[in-house]
Formats: sequence, C-alpha cells, structure tokens
Amino acid sequence: ASSGIFSGLNCGTGSTDQSEAVAINRDRVAQAMNVPPAALVGVHQIHSADVVAVTEPLTDKPKADALVTASPGLALSILTADCQPVLFSDPVAGVIGAAHAGWRGALEGVLEATLDAMQALGAKPENITAVIGPSISQSAYEVGPEFLDDFIADDVDNTKFFSNGCGDRMLFDLPAYGLHRLRRAGVGLAQWTRHCTYSDPNRFYSYRRTTHEGEADYGRLISVIRL
Repeated sequence: ASSGIFSGLNCGTGSTDQSEAVAINRDRVAQAMNVPPAALVGVHQIHSADVVAVTEPLTDKPKADALVTASPGLALSILTADCQPVLFSDPVAGVIGAAHAGWRGALEGVLEATLDAMQALGAKPENITAVIGPSISQSAYEVGPEFLDDFIADDVDNTKFFSNGCGDRMLFDLPAYGLHRLRRAGVGLAQWTRHCTYSDPNRFYSYRRTTHEGEADYGRLISVIRL
C-alpha cells in the first residue's frame, strides 16, 4: 500500500511513511500468515543480543533483537533493510525463533542467544533449521579499517569474511559470517536465500542504497515465521 520512496510492502512503523499505509501492509502480512493482526509480534530492535520469549500477543514492543515461542498462533516478525533477518524452526519440538542480526548483533551473539532461548523451550540444535533472508551482500558492503579491527579483536580468523576494497576500504561478507556463527553453534541446517537487498531495488529496501542515493528515508522489509 506504500508509494513513493516507500513503494511496496513497507512494514516499518518507525519510518516516515504514512501510518495508514504501514498498517494496511502489516494487516496484509498477518492475513498471509493466517493470524489476527495482534498476533503479528515484533520487538523494538536495538542491535543487541537480547532475546524475548513470547507466549501471547505483545501490547508493547520490548527492546530486543530476537523472539522465540512455542505457542501456536503467534507470528514472529523481524524488520530489516540490509541487516540479516534470520528465521529458526525446530519442527520436532514445535519451537520457532526470529532474529535481527546486523554486524553488531551478530558479533555480540544474537544468533547463539536465540538458539539458547529456543533450547530453553525444548528445542535441540541438531533439529533446528535457520534461514538468513534478504541481506546486503559482500560486494555492496564497504567498511573501514576500524570495522575490521572489531572483528579481529573477537577472533583473528574473522579476516576470512573480508576482502580488499578501494584504498583502505574492505568488503564484509555479512551472510557468510552469519552462516559461520550458526553452523559453529551446531544448527542442523543453515542457509542464506542469496538475495542482496542493495542490488535489487525493485524487490528490496536498503538503508545503504537509500543513503548513497540521498533519499530522505527508506522502507523496512518484514520476515515472519509462525508455528
């Protein structure tokens, strides 16, 4: 229902898009997931490793970057515009999760924290499938040397997720890093859909592309999973 620079299914209530259009978009997502609008739950994302266990629709959005549930009828949602949306499922235990994993959240352990929260509800890592949705790809993710330093400080082997750019710039492979963290944590299957948000303006919103093009704001993609 959104138009202009938000044209498409913008589900970001924090954007400057018309609130009525965002509400229509979110209602359509809830309908597509076969849940009432109130059951489409999310969090106030802050680039953290904090996880919320949800048992019922939320009246307020807690500050966190991941959700887990074992309650049927709830649809867990994550908003992104270059960061990784990661959806988790253990169909054996009936436990699902959703995480917002930008570089900072991934580095601080939001993916592992989500897995821990799922295990607290009865999930087992070997039964979990994790899928990384549309994210910025390495060819579009130019960063500075201080960015690389943060990752080397955590693990010197993280240099393998960087390649040389122009001058002192580096290119960071966020999805590969996310897959590495997931597989190291022992998930049964981890994959990336291989959709780059930056390079496909007809399908995806991108914060970095918006910045490069000098646009005033940008839409937010929504990734959703339910039992």
